[in-house]
Amino acid sequence: MAEIGAFLSSEEHGPRELLAQAQMAEAAKMSGVFISDHFHPWIDSQGESPFVWSVIGAIGARTSHRVTTGVTCPTVRIHPAVLAQAAATSQLLLDGRFVFGVGSGEALNEHILGEHWPPAPTRLEMLEEAVEVIRKLWTGKLVTHHGTFYTVENARLYSVPDAPPRIAVSAFGDDAAALAARIGDGFVTVVPDTDLLAKYRQAGGEGESIAAVKVCWNKDEGTARKIAHQLWPTEALQGQLSQELALPSHFEAAAAHVTEDMVAEIVPCGPDPERHVEAIRHYLDAGFDQVYVNQIGSDQEGFFDFYARELRVRLGV
Repeated sequence: MAEIGAFLSSEEHGPRELLAQAQMAEAAKMSGVFISDHFHPWIDSQGESPFVWSVIGAIGARTSHRVTTGVTCPTVRIHPAVLAQAAATSQLLLDGRFVFGVGSGEALNEHILGEHWPPAPTRLEMLEEAVEVIRKLWTGKLVTHHGTFYTVENARLYSVPDAPPRIAVSAFGDDAAALAARIGDGFVTVVPDTDLLAKYRQAGGEGESIAAVKVCWNKDEGTARKIAHQLWPTEALQGQLSQELALPSHFEAAAAHVTEDMVAEIVPCGPDPERHVEAIRHYLDAGFDQVYVNQIGSDQEGFFDFYARELRVRLGV
């Protein structure tokens, strides 16, 4: 049976709020949390961007949930050796309930140190080598690695779990799906794409499939539509923009002509449980093992109550 969890938006909420949401998700009997890893929000009105590894530590100390990063880019902004240590520590703290979601990243977060932002094929090559470095370090052995993109010399992780974290690889295209099958223990995406999931399986991917969906619950549909449009107009953007634009102001310019109706066509808004269930079921029907639901806006308590009262029974979880 598929599982329904909570997608925590680090772009919208500060660290204390994210911890509170993880606790509310657990009280609502959701299966786990999926938390975004960003240096910048997508647009300034979202307003936040805490360091995800500190938040994961707090969630691990205060809940018994599985935690998945959704997703971390281990290639440019932070060296994979450092992220290997962060993920190993998280796995220890969470007693084996940590899943390391990784992807090839966005210029929005990765350009900040002045490094060249490479083209998509190179980013996938970097991701493959980064995962290789991470897995070597998780053995707890002394590692020296001189690769195409990364150098590690005489590095050893001393605090390593008996079972390393599973690595779930984000994919939005055929090449990335094939890479996820080759190097990962799972597959992550944000669209109910049955073809892409099938390609991951056909390429030999046997791990868990993970998807994320946005909703905006509010007692008033009009208010929900306004909130969704104000905070996530970027939901209506398509193509490679999300990987290539460097600043929140660039995303704001790109989304300047996105209307409220355009966002509401993508994001279920308002109090009708059937509309929310329909959006989530698209992913369940597509065959995903885990679906993480992100409530847009500040009324997180209202949404988790709505989920517990109205959505769980309808979804059969």
